[in-house]
Amino acid sequence: MLEINEEEVLETIINFIREYTENAEREKVVIGLSGGIDSSVVAKIAVLALGKENVYTLFLPDISTPLEDFEHSRLIAKTLDVSYKTIDLSPMIHSITDVCEDMDEIALGNVKARLRMVFLYQVANTRDALVCGTSNKTELLTGYFTKYGDGASDILPIGDLYKTQVYQLAKYLEIPEEIIKKPPTAGLWKGQTDEDELGITYAKLDKILYGIERQRSIKEIAEMADVDEKEVRRIYEMVSKTEHKRKLPVIPKISFRTVGIDWRFPLKL
Repeated sequence: MLEINEEEVLETIINFIREYTENAEREKVVIGLSGGIDSSVVAKIAVLALGKENVYTLFLPDISTPLEDFEHSRLIAKTLDVSYKTIDLSPMIHSITDVCEDMDEIALGNVKARLRMVFLYQVANTRDALVCGTSNKTELLTGYFTKYGDGASDILPIGDLYKTQVYQLAKYLEIPEEIIKKPPTAGLWKGQTDEDELGITYAKLDKILYGIERQRSIKEIAEMADVDEKEVRRIYEMVSKTEHKRKLPVIPKISFRTVGIDWRFPLKL
């Protein structure tokens, strides 16, 4: 159901990165390395597409970031032999929390994600590069990302791969085993993991999302994913409620062609 041809998928993504950077008249990309599987896979593919000299990586921790993430981000950067820089976000986060009162974990997590976006784009500006995002299809469909945070980038090379498919590609790319086996986390607060927060394993979640994508009935999806129909409805509602996160700001239609509605324009004439 969710099996991919790794060789074909890899070739498609490499060609996509090369074509987009060429049309945008850029040679370099900047990637936020978290020490997790998604950013490791994206970094490896970017190196294959553009060469290691054209890939810049940033590790953007804060006081709650596990030491393991630091070690794994350094490991993948060293393995790929790419430019690597660490910027501690703690001082800036403290400044914001001092001003903004009553900030819960989710709000603080969004602040961290948006600060990371700021630094990624700042480095991209100074390097004349594009920001290469690391979100996968599972995250995009469930809205499991911060709007204008980790959801902000110029390209999303693995944006059409479900999380379980990213794991398949990671093994094919020989990403270090300790990174593949580590429980996935957005790293927004201490002890946080994706599957705990989502309330479901990626193996089951991806089957549900695949069924929704293929417009299967709730009953069919429940049988396919081995979950009850209530769980399918919960995920469907999650996808529905986060649709706004996958779109540009909504604009009322007034003119002949409107941005975000019916405006189409080539990247390069």
